[in-house]
Amino acid sequence: MSEKRVLQINKDLFHSRATRLYEHWETEESLRDIHAFVFLMGSDDDSISYSKTLSLHAWLYSCTIVDTIIVLTKKQIYFLGSSKKTKYFQPVESGEFHGKVPPFKAMVRDKSDKDKANMTALVDVLKEAGTNYGFFSKDRYITDFAKAWTEMTLTSDIHQRFTDVSVSFARLFAVKDEKEITYMKNSAQATINAWTHLKQRIVTIIDQDKKVKHSKLADEMGNDFSSVVVQGGLVDKGVMDVCYTPIIQSGGKYVLKYSAESDDKPLHFGTIISSFGMHFNSYCTNLTRTLMVDPPKDLESAYETLLSAQLAVINALKPGAKVCDAYKAGIDCIKEANPKLLDNLFKPNFGFMIGIEFREPAYLINEKCTEIVKENMTFTVALGFQNIKNPRAKDENSKIISLMVGDTILVSDDGSNEILTEKAKSRTKAVCIRYNEDPKSGKEENKENSQASYGRGKRSVLLNEQTRNKTTNEEKRKTKQKELMVRLNEEARDRMIGKSKDTNTVKEKKSNVSYKKYSRFPQTDEVKERLIYVDKENLSVILPIFGYPVPFHISVIKNCSQSVEGDYTYLRINFSHPGSQVGQKDSSTSVNPLLSYVKELTFRTSNIREPGELNTPSHNLEQSYRFIKEMQKKFKTKEAEEREAEGTVKQDKLIISNSKNNPRLKDLFVRPSIVAKKVSGSLEAHVNGFRYTSLKGDKIDVLYNNIKHSIFQPCDNEMIILIHFNLKNPVLWGKKKYSDIQFYTEVGELTTDLGKFHHMQEKDDIKAEQMEREMRKRLNQAFQNFCDKVTKQTNDQIDFDIPYQTLGFYGVPYRSSVFLKPTSACLVSLTEWPTLVITLSEVELVHFERVSFQLKNFDMVFVFKDYTKPVQFIQQIPTHQLDSVKEWLHSCDIRYTEGIQSLKWSKIMKTIIDDPETFFDDGGWNFLCDESGDEGADVESDSEESVFSLSEAGESDESGEDEEYDSGEVTEDSESEASLDSDESSGKDWSDLEEEAARHDRQKSVKDEDEDLSRKRKNPSKGGGFGNAAKRRR
Repeated sequence: MSEKRVLQINKDLFHSRATRLYEHWETEESLRDIHAFVFLMGSDDDSISYSKTLSLHAWLYSCTIVDTIIVLTKKQIYFLGSSKKTKYFQPVESGEFHGKVPPFKAMVRDKSDKDKANMTALVDVLKEAGTNYGFFSKDRYITDFAKAWTEMTLTSDIHQRFTDVSVSFARLFAVKDEKEITYMKNSAQATINAWTHLKQRIVTIIDQDKKVKHSKLADEMGNDFSSVVVQGGLVDKGVMDVCYTPIIQSGGKYVLKYSAESDDKPLHFGTIISSFGMHFNSYCTNLTRTLMVDPPKDLESAYETLLSAQLAVINALKPGAKVCDAYKAGIDCIKEANPKLLDNLFKPNFGFMIGIEFREPAYLINEKCTEIVKENMTFTVALGFQNIKNPRAKDENSKIISLMVGDTILVSDDGSNEILTEKAKSRTKAVCIRYNEDPKSGKEENKENSQASYGRGKRSVLLNEQTRNKTTNEEKRKTKQKELMVRLNEEARDRMIGKSKDTNTVKEKKSNVSYKKYSRFPQTDEVKERLIYVDKENLSVILPIFGYPVPFHISVIKNCSQSVEGDYTYLRINFSHPGSQVGQKDSSTSVNPLLSYVKELTFRTSNIREPGELNTPSHNLEQSYRFIKEMQKKFKTKEAEEREAEGTVKQDKLIISNSKNNPRLKDLFVRPSIVAKKVSGSLEAHVNGFRYTSLKGDKIDVLYNNIKHSIFQPCDNEMIILIHFNLKNPVLWGKKKYSDIQFYTEVGELTTDLGKFHHMQEKDDIKAEQMEREMRKRLNQAFQNFCDKVTKQTNDQIDFDIPYQTLGFYGVPYRSSVFLKPTSACLVSLTEWPTLVITLSEVELVHFERVSFQLKNFDMVFVFKDYTKPVQFIQQIPTHQLDSVKEWLHSCDIRYTEGIQSLKWSKIMKTIIDDPETFFDDGGWNFLCDESGDEGADVESDSEESVFSLSEAGESDESGEDEEYDSGEVTEDSESEASLDSDESSGKDWSDLEEEAARHDRQKSVKDEDEDLSRKRKNPSKGGGFGNAAKRRR
């Protein structure tokens, strides 16, 4: 029986950090007169922000525990908290010293006297320890627990003995250990990913000439930065979030402080400063970048000076140096490079220490800080120029500009400091955005058309080297996919060859035996009289053959029939034998060439009753026929139940929690239809599992240890809201086995009668829509609260995934088209039944079939690591979603290939299973890569017998698709075999088309258009300038 898993502290990590604390206590000059430490943690909103107590908890406990007090003395450590919180410290509770760490004692809170006795005991401990106590003076809380402790210290004579030790503990947190450095590097990678996403978004806004407010863009980025779309697999490695709402500024007004806020003004396409940070498992990194749109040379020169000054500060932060020396190095660099910019320099500080706290005031990089730099310290180095005059400004908002750049660094022992955010490139070429200018155009034409082409010019804006960067990203993706293929083949080869060696014996079904001993043979009157006897107890039929009773198990009887011809009744019994069931697995008989098998037996008896007889002689045949039919039906039902039960597990017994606060959801229906009728019920979380109870009293138990995936799908854009459980092992409910179970509530009407509404009911309709929106919001909140409570109650054993709507795509996994959505661990379709849940960790590779721009859609094949498992097809995926699907698979480190053929996967998998060594010696899955690289290859296979040839279904589908697009205009041409290059091999290139489209726009703006002409020109404009140019060219 499984027990509830209790979350407990990492013993080794706690002792390691506590040892560092006590060593720091001994060596730190400012702590020598301190006899004890007292740290109170409240539960009010102020405790959520950055604070020293919060940092101490994360550093020492690896989590935050509210409404607690910890007292550290030289002799003992005391912790006061609720009974549940004290259990967290059970691994470190001890009555003995652990090195320099004294014994740890956990005290349980007593709410009956509002902890008066406990707090009195702690005051006595402090008095016994000495006269001076350290605490964090700026951390103040207003909860009842915090007020009780404050009143206790005020009523005693110790309230004036407390000394602030914030700076001393800042020195303790300053030097990072190996685990902390790993967290910092993960945090830096998250910040780099966030910058890549923000940069692409800003370039898109400029390219499309959109008006987006700073505040709106900042909120959008704040929500996106922690998503799997931006962070990929990094999301699953730890707890991640933004340090603060991103700061985005442009348009002449800049505040070069991290306390600034994004205003509601639209993004100006001039100089754009963005600052943001990510924290990973409580460890922060920060980044500041400036994007410059078409900057003049003097502005680029100022930015180069800024980069040089930043590098000088970074190089000056060497172990043993003072922090103020780095500030002076930055000033000296600017004096030497461009002294005029000193007036524009933002001088309060050049950054600060960062880590478990976002900003450590004791380590500001300014001229006053004399703290010593040490190895493995981390700093944010940020410099800025403000209010620089731009004489070449094109508009009012570009006359005054500011520049700022900031990175997070790690101090190395040799002084060659590591810039953790270096991959978020800050060089001039990487942050400059330039307009596409036509060098052939003259100055006069440019002046004339400056206004007309301004909108389109902005839409054609390109980041410097953007095309080159895109190509590089594509190459990186291809390189990564090649690496994945090499690793895939190696791992699959080792797994399959090892598996073939381990599983030489195949588990065979035992043959059915009627009687193992002669003593069990029935001695009834029918047997003695050489009649047919049906033994229901042993599932056997005893038939007289040549005067001898011969038993046959019911499993070997294929069928039987009875007929009456004249005065005789015939009973014909057909037996199963090798070859009798063509195309089916005959598990009841094993082929033995030395044996002879009975194919059929026919018995005949008279229908005429002799005088004195109660029944006719044929009564035995009639009765045997009926009994055999009944026994066959019973045996087949039993066999079906056994087959259904194969692979299932018997769940542990559910441990019921009698608490009234158990997480619970009401008015839920269950799928599949395990309960007899569609009756609602409630789902409740208990100690080791869930229990669903219908209104009729039917109960369904789902245990935590058998849940593979738990998914919550909100009702946004859906007609139902649901909680879905995908099970590790199938479970028998009723007499059927299930691997998935779902609890849902209908939100809206699945069908709407369009004829029942009238114009007089419009107000009622609007009110009904508002009520439905409110109901959806309430349901989402109720289900989310249930999931949060379950996650908290199970200590993260059950963590609900939410599908990503933005990454979804349409496809046909079974018979109908559904919307498939990825989660962090699966690809799911849950709204329609049957559901689809594909575990990504079980996928070997994904192959795209029928990939061609001539087709509207393509197919997707999931090959699993268990090659005995059938592949999963998802068909009819729209072609325009191919790139987004590829990008999603790439972010999940899943190897994918593509081709124009539909393969015979059953034969491919059988070939691999039969001889894996030969398959991998011949290149393994690389044959799919060869197909991917040759999209112009002939569709027909070289051999009809090849397992890699087209399937019949694939051929018919593809030919049908081709006929749809064959209008007679396309002819075979030996000089142009590749259809994809038809637009590029002839006609105008993109720049010519863009120029022609711009000229067309200018002509259109000059002419006086009548209504008919404007209507004719409005329709083709939907396709953009390229569509118009292409149409005229044709």
